[in-house]
Amino acid sequence: MLLTDRIIEILTKQGSVKLSDLERVMDQHKKGEGKLSDLLVQEGLISESDLTMLLSNELKLPYLNLNLFSVEPKVIQLIPRKFAEKFEIIPLARIGKILTLAMSDPLNVMALDEVQRMTQCTIRPVISTQRDIHNALEKYYSDMEEIDDLIDAADEELQVIHEGMEKESVETAAASEEAPVVKMVDLFLLEAIRKRASDIHFEPYEQTFRVRYRIDGHLNQAYTPPKNMHGPLLARLKIMSGMDITEHRKPQDGRFKIKTQGKDIDFRFSVLPMVHGEKGVLRILDKSTLKLSMADLGFLPGPQESLEQAISKPYGMIIITGPTGSGKSTTLYTIMNRLNTPERNIMTIEDPVEYQVEGITQTQVAPEIGLTFSQGLRALLRQSPDIILIGEIRDNETADIAAKAALTGHLVFSTLHTNSAAGAVTRLLDMKVEPFLIASSVNLLAAQRLARRICQNCKEERPVAKEVLKRLQVNPDMLKNVRSYCGQGCERCGNSGFYGRLAVLETLDLDDELREMIISRTSSDLIQQTAVKKGMKLLFDNAFEQFRRGNTTLEEVFRIASI
Repeated sequence: MLLTDRIIEILTKQGSVKLSDLERVMDQHKKGEGKLSDLLVQEGLISESDLTMLLSNELKLPYLNLNLFSVEPKVIQLIPRKFAEKFEIIPLARIGKILTLAMSDPLNVMALDEVQRMTQCTIRPVISTQRDIHNALEKYYSDMEEIDDLIDAADEELQVIHEGMEKESVETAAASEEAPVVKMVDLFLLEAIRKRASDIHFEPYEQTFRVRYRIDGHLNQAYTPPKNMHGPLLARLKIMSGMDITEHRKPQDGRFKIKTQGKDIDFRFSVLPMVHGEKGVLRILDKSTLKLSMADLGFLPGPQESLEQAISKPYGMIIITGPTGSGKSTTLYTIMNRLNTPERNIMTIEDPVEYQVEGITQTQVAPEIGLTFSQGLRALLRQSPDIILIGEIRDNETADIAAKAALTGHLVFSTLHTNSAAGAVTRLLDMKVEPFLIASSVNLLAAQRLARRICQNCKEERPVAKEVLKRLQVNPDMLKNVRSYCGQGCERCGNSGFYGRLAVLETLDLDDELREMIISRTSSDLIQQTAVKKGMKLLFDNAFEQFRRGNTTLEEVFRIASI
């Protein structure tokens, strides 16, 4: 049976579309005005995702949202691009001789037979929307021909500022300025900046080489250049970063700056030897993000007010906790930028120095010469600082000095790797910091996560699917009178449905009762329970409030926090 016939049968049985509307669209289809499924969606009679879900249930085939799926380059290479475009298919995964294939029309026997003949695999079809498959085709079938076209079309050349490079390396870089690989690197950098990427990953495998961008915290495949381009690309980036291009056995780090679109953008480059070559990761550090206000970061009024009150005090310690990539540094730099006035002496000790900010004295940790966090902090205290930023508290000595500095008239900011605000107390106690020091010196403990923000350009209201509620184990009562939104995907957000991120903050203000509990070495769980009774909102509460306000999705809430 053809897909068109099956759609008619399903819609007639389900009553999802009025019979008169269905007959009208069928007439248009018979006149050659388009595919029946496309016409139904264009007429607004049913959404593409709802139609796909109906087909999935009727055909007993799994439905996959390809935006949430990542496909290995070696799997994509099993099917040529033109063939995949013709039949609207995407190979997803291969295990042994079984190939999982996403299809907009899983009843297309010709496509199934051809793929089976081409790959010599047993085909396991799944169903996806036509739009998702088209987006996946653009995402994964990026080849050298496309890169060449983009390079030819590019009219902007990057001006690289070779900070700290040896003269010999600068000359080598200048000599290679006309090489095609230079233009390719420029393309990758400009594309990443345009797409708001925070990192670029250059990853070699046995037969392939891929380039991925991290956008809004999620890695997205960008290009798959030929494997033989891996060496020259990394060599160019090493030259730009002032690294030793002859060293391939040891990890290396470097940085450089480029001028583009009228502004300077810093890059930090890290190289790590792997089985099939060196992997390189470029961290993009755009100083314009430091000019954001705390409201721009997306904080809710309650946590923002707690943070504002803490930083307005003349001394004390503020600790922000969270895993790597949770936005702690951005929040702290935003605060530093706000406090950065001529009458204040702001000093930092960091590893590494993320952003170089005018007006702030920044020190880079160098353990190989004995300049650790604790040693650097001791030296900073002899420089008459008003405000101190410690990149991370890692050991007892640093924690102890920081707490004592907060008691002697300094405003101290730092980070810890814990899961909650109250968990920072246990972490500091584990570092052998005296309980009375913690209770006396800490103004505020906070835990932070980043949630993806729904794209405002393609945002639309949509009820949370029953499958999502079941998968996330959500009590439906939680969603009473809540309007749910999601992004449908557009050019602005790269068809992801998200554009930018917002910070979700859990703040723990210490009052006399909580300080007494810390001195008594009460567990962090009991401290948290007491704080909640006093009105503290947990990470989940704040994340769920962002969902209630239509800023993010329920899936994002459960990704960053748990009940």
